[in-house]
Amino acid sequence: MLKEILAISGRPGLYKLVTYGKNVIIVENITDKKRSTAHQRDKVISLGDISMYTESGDKPLGEVLEAIKTKYDAKPLNTADYKSPEALQEFFKGVVPDFDVDRVYNTDIKKLINWYNLLINSGMTDFLPKEEEKEETKSE
Repeated sequence: MLKEILAISGRPGLYKLVTYGKNVIIVENITDKKRSTAHQRDKVISLGDISMYTESGDKPLGEVLEAIKTKYDAKPLNTADYKSPEALQEFFKGVVPDFDVDRVYNTDIKKLINWYNLLINSGMTDFLPKEEEKEETKSE
């Protein structure tokens, strides 16, 4: 599911991939469902391709989002609770205890909280790939 959700640099929010056009991709904002285009010059990244640094290697974003969902019962987080750097670090330590303090910045944690809230409020709660998708990628 996260492979179809995109973050576009310079644009707020998250977008769902609709289709590919000639030199553009058609995307839909996950909150207001408005469609727009992203051009080749736009930096577009799939949430499925993002990982967070830990002491034992990289942890896929889907696993981090799933840990947040499990810990907070799939409820949105109150961003006002995470204004200070200490609160952000404490929150992330509770979700990913072995995260790399030197390489995971507070801005990354803020962005993660915002993305989590956007996904939960849009009704998207399947952060890990389904078993069939895992088997398909193994057989390819």
